[in-house]
Amino acid sequence: MKLLLSMLGSLLLTGCSVFGQNNVDSAPYSLLKADEALKIEIRNYESMVLVSADMSGDGRNSAFRKLFRYISGENQGAKEIAMTAPVFMNGDQPSDQGTEIAMTAPVLMNNQDGKSMMSFVMPKDFTLQNTPKPNDPTVLVSEVKNYKVATIQFSGTLSTGNVAEHTKILQDWMKTAGYIAISAPVEAGYNGPMTLPMLRRNEILIQIQ
Repeated sequence: MKLLLSMLGSLLLTGCSVFGQNNVDSAPYSLLKADEALKIEIRNYESMVLVSADMSGDGRNSAFRKLFRYISGENQGAKEIAMTAPVFMNGDQPSDQGTEIAMTAPVLMNNQDGKSMMSFVMPKDFTLQNTPKPNDPTVLVSEVKNYKVATIQFSGTLSTGNVAEHTKILQDWMKTAGYIAISAPVEAGYNGPMTLPMLRRNEILIQIQ
């Protein structure tokens, strides 16, 4: 199952600053290989629970607002949980009260397979079974397992030129190293718009065999 992604570097992450600190946990992964000079890594994300919204229509801002409302309590949860990561679910039966959910970086976006989706990664202790059901029926919950990717990290903005430049660097490196892509490139951003461009962390992810 393909990951519904392509990441965001220009939208708000809770607690971000101009100096690049966002106080948000990142999705855990296993590092399989690294090229430090080019800031390229081969990673495996064993499991990620995603909450996604369609970016078509009003675009990224609309999708982001839906997802932010979801983690702020527009969901079916057992009790309120402060947005200070990490979050632990206790397995109680859902009620009508919303559960606040800690945000996990990165924010993901995808423009492949005829779909245009933005996804939030749930905290590492969430599973498909205990993730609260969204109140908004257009917000979807899914799980991705054993997501093996080649990534490249870079600063600046997620402009068309910057993305294209680093995508080519990553693809050329993959070809030389013998890795075969099985997905389109995905954009990834870890900081909000208040962060200075030279201090932002952006990534391109390409799923590999």
